[in-house]
Amino acid sequence: MTTATDNGLGVLDGGQLRLLRAIDGVVLRWADSWGAPEFRFPFLMRCQDLDTFDYYDNFPHLGLAATRLDPERLGGLLAETPRPVAQIPTEVMEPTAFALPSAACYSVYLNLAGSELPAEGALRTTVGTCFRNEEHYQGLQRLLGFSMREIVCVGPEEVAKNHLLRAKDVVTKLCAQLGLDVRLEVATDPFFDKNGGKAKMQRLFPVKEEFVVDGLAIGSVNYHRNFFGERCDIRAGDDTAHTSCLAFGLERWVHALTARFGSTDAAVSAIESLS
Repeated sequence: MTTATDNGLGVLDGGQLRLLRAIDGVVLRWADSWGAPEFRFPFLMRCQDLDTFDYYDNFPHLGLAATRLDPERLGGLLAETPRPVAQIPTEVMEPTAFALPSAACYSVYLNLAGSELPAEGALRTTVGTCFRNEEHYQGLQRLLGFSMREIVCVGPEEVAKNHLLRAKDVVTKLCAQLGLDVRLEVATDPFFDKNGGKAKMQRLFPVKEEFVVDGLAIGSVNYHRNFFGERCDIRAGDDTAHTSCLAFGLERWVHALTARFGSTDAAVSAIESLS
């Protein structure tokens, strides 16, 4: 039984963990068959790296930071505050250089910074614990911290676009096999300056499309053009690399599949029958 508080902290029981790992295993098999090696990156990112991507301009509402506490000021606070301490005031916090990322793919681009990739580009897969400062939280559908599995493509424009076509195809087929009524909807995440030329291009070729089941986005395909390639100086062949990714919110899949099959055991059995 999942427990979740109104601040977005949730707990997965054994059955839900098995289901999460089963759906993650499906995506890992795709990654393996596509030639995407798996990487694991640190939970934290440097604030300056996120700022390189205009993150704080485009997503100020999602930002979360990880900060150190000053031991002396903390000691004074504890001596004067009723216990347990419900909130740590800012005056005992030190300026921080680290942030909690809201997506897993950022670290892939930073890891490839300065690279000269072959003309066919490169694929990577990673799973990360991502964090979002939301206005409200709701069970496994909207968490403060959640698991995001991504398969990322970094390469020429057509290679990056073809990655999205393949991703949309396999996810649509998976949902059909599992009996999920899924719709592909254009999302409105402001990846670029709303008044800039790239934003105008976004309206012609969507940056982000979401897989929506019963009103819940359980995954997305994202095309960033050469934005990350430029910011991280990544080249594929003779050109600046384009990037695209397939992203799954794994806890949201647990929610959707449990609702579809009535129990986590039944959902796991349905996934295993696909193998």
